[in-house]
Amino acid sequence: MSFLSLQVNKSGRSVLMTGNEAITRGAIEAGLGYAASYPGSPTSEILANLGRLAKEYNFYAEWSVNEKVAIEEAAAASFAGLRSLCIAKQNGLNVALDSLVSISISGIKAGMVLVVGDDPGAHSSTNEEDSRLLSKVVHIPILEPSTPEEAKEMTLAAFQLSEKFKLPVTLRCVTRISHASGNVTLGEVEAVNKEAIFAQKDRFVTNAALHQMQEVKLAKLRQVADTLPFNTYFGPQNAKTIIIASGPSTLYALEAIDALDLENEVGVLKLGMTWPLPEKFLLEHLKHAEKVIFIEEIEPFNEENVMVLAAQHISKIYPLEFYGQRSGHVAGPKGPGIGEMDPDKVKQSIARVLGVDNKSEETDAKSSAKSETSDVPVREMAFCAGCPHRASFWAMKSAVALDGRKAVILGDIGCYSLALRRTGWTLPQTMHAMGSSAGIANGLGKLDRFNFKQPVIAVVGDSTFFHSTIPALVNARYTGAHFLLIVLDNGTTAMTGHQPHPGMSKNAMGEIVEGLQIEEVVKGLRIPVVTQDPFDLQGTTTVVLKLLRTEGTKVLVLRQPCALVAAKASTRPRVYINQEQCIGDDCGCSRFCSTTFSCPATIWDPLKGKAIIDEVVCNRCQVCVSLCPQGAIKVEEGANFGR
Repeated sequence: MSFLSLQVNKSGRSVLMTGNEAITRGAIEAGLGYAASYPGSPTSEILANLGRLAKEYNFYAEWSVNEKVAIEEAAAASFAGLRSLCIAKQNGLNVALDSLVSISISGIKAGMVLVVGDDPGAHSSTNEEDSRLLSKVVHIPILEPSTPEEAKEMTLAAFQLSEKFKLPVTLRCVTRISHASGNVTLGEVEAVNKEAIFAQKDRFVTNAALHQMQEVKLAKLRQVADTLPFNTYFGPQNAKTIIIASGPSTLYALEAIDALDLENEVGVLKLGMTWPLPEKFLLEHLKHAEKVIFIEEIEPFNEENVMVLAAQHISKIYPLEFYGQRSGHVAGPKGPGIGEMDPDKVKQSIARVLGVDNKSEETDAKSSAKSETSDVPVREMAFCAGCPHRASFWAMKSAVALDGRKAVILGDIGCYSLALRRTGWTLPQTMHAMGSSAGIANGLGKLDRFNFKQPVIAVVGDSTFFHSTIPALVNARYTGAHFLLIVLDNGTTAMTGHQPHPGMSKNAMGEIVEGLQIEEVVKGLRIPVVTQDPFDLQGTTTVVLKLLRTEGTKVLVLRQPCALVAAKASTRPRVYINQEQCIGDDCGCSRFCSTTFSCPATIWDPLKGKAIIDEVVCNRCQVCVSLCPQGAIKVEEGANFGR
């Protein structure tokens, strides 16, 4: 068995390895810091081998509860500056896809490689699936090895590409590469200083605006693709028939040509990077070809992409031209393939292609839009006034400042993602898929071996807790991750319209059911859990600070009804500002209520130099009463106001 060869540090030695062992060796030579996987053939041996070698080469390896958590952990390590590896079979990529889509958008820091093992013929799977289609959708590059030797070299190259472009890179293997054996030349295993830190300035957040950056990265990757040594051509210089192949199909094609005695007639073009395509390399060989044969597993991935490329250049042969997003003639608001279309954008695109004057219409449209919106004030995205999540984030902000160790706060999907904005004090440093905060916390929570000393807070909502946080908690309990999970329980699925979830006592048909208590689920995992009212700011801050300084996995449930739900039946008394007591411009906290605390219901009156409360907007949470440094905010008992 060649496992012992993985431990050999002598550079230049050639040893027999399987493809999986070659990938293992490549990751070690690349200075791997973190590896996570869920078992699935044909790639299971990679993590198994890494687990046996982790202590010797100072990296961390884990069998995770599922592939979604595994890829989030790998991303966390990358965010903290460690090269990471996530391994899955084709079905596992489906499980990880929700997170991978958003990780690709947010970008990464240190190199992050995703090894996907496809199983053509379904030797150990219930289905055949071509993972390349998903990697293309996610906008990340794909490398495909044809031999174990190339599998090792491509692993090294994948880390380098990933780090350069701040994107995950897919290394797509198939069963016949993972389990086949071949000679592999060993490289140096260099000592790498593996220090993990999540800088306070770092933000890894998913939003639509970053789609444009993805397209820019892909454009640059197309240029790099042409320079990679993994794209090669075998055969006559001007062959009329060309075979385009990737992976082990390349070797099958070469063997077939030899058997048919066609070496002097047919060329083989091997694609090592199959997305994005090496366009110049392909076109250089296609220009002299009359027939092109595609050999690949499983779907016609290369076939369709190369044919699209050829169609773009068909005007050089036939008087037919194609215009669209790829040519740059049809574009959304921020460029080709970005954003939604509308009649004006379509008109502009058609005019651009046909050379029709559209300037007058564009000018009229712009002036009309300007006149319609010039008197409309800009409204920022903000938490509702009285939202309990604002109190929760303020308590986190205060506790983190008191703790002083630069804690990392991980955001999640829901209305509490507005914490990225001013009224949430821009606290979260990550924002990905539902439940990803807990998965990323799993990764960061095990980096103490790399001198990572920052506390970690993962924030989820009550609906998200049931949706996809529980597996991450199971993983944390099993692997001993250190982090605090804060569940913002406002008693509903607020962001999407107050739909019920398993923690509530009603179902979709309005029937009364027995809801699950979040605390009971957590206790069932033997994880400590505390429940707190976020409107008790001092008490909540104290609890968060205490839990930050406690080892292991902890859960804090902050429970207060959604402000919009509470407002419908609210009996809370009116809140007002005592103008005689308020010192306004002279406030030591610089207009605390309207600026520092950023209450959406507080308005600054520049003429008076004082703040006032918009009673229609205010949801009477009364948090401001305990925060006002002058004690100028009062509660008028018995004087309620409604809507």
